[in-house]
Amino acid sequence: MKRIIIVDYGLGNLRSVYKGLEKAGGNPHISSLPDEVRSADGIVLPGVGAFHEGMEQLGLLQQAIIDSAGNIPILGICLGMQMLLQESEEHGLHAGLGIVPGRVRRFPQCPGYKIPHMGWNSIYLEDAEDPLVEGCAIEEFVYFVHSYYVDTSPEFTLTTTKYICPFASTVRNGTTYGVQFHPEKSGQIGLHLLANFIGMI
Repeated sequence: MKRIIIVDYGLGNLRSVYKGLEKAGGNPHISSLPDEVRSADGIVLPGVGAFHEGMEQLGLLQQAIIDSAGNIPILGICLGMQMLLQESEEHGLHAGLGIVPGRVRRFPQCPGYKIPHMGWNSIYLEDAEDPLVEGCAIEEFVYFVHSYYVDTSPEFTLTTTKYICPFASTVRNGTTYGVQFHPEKSGQIGLHLLANFIGMI
């Protein structure tokens, strides 16, 4: 059975991601070893917390993920998605993994809106033909928790969401994907997306 490595770099809800992948039919393993990441059939990069802390904590795992991009399916979740981008404005400008072009920006203050963006919200499909979203409706509801959003071009945007401003809630570049929401906390639609990811491996 294909091995999915969940990258353990000290930040992230590893157990809930593990259980979600397992429930969706995957064969997940948690690892902090670069060689195991490089030998994986698929990689999941979870994460919660600040961007610069995540990049620092990744350490040698950064290059292992970059080396794997384009060769195997990769899925970034929440902070893990943001770290796939080129850079983030969180606590100053910090470089990301650079696998997906774009920048992570803070939501602007707006009357009537709370930051962080937390709870259920819609994702709208921009490309219903992509295998990650196969079988999804044009609009689905998923669970978010974040104060920063991804700003990228339409060619790398798979779903969009509106909260204060429109933003890319799912990104892709080749076989690398990122979701701003938490599929492991998004009920049946979340499990469906994880199963689609597993099916690409």
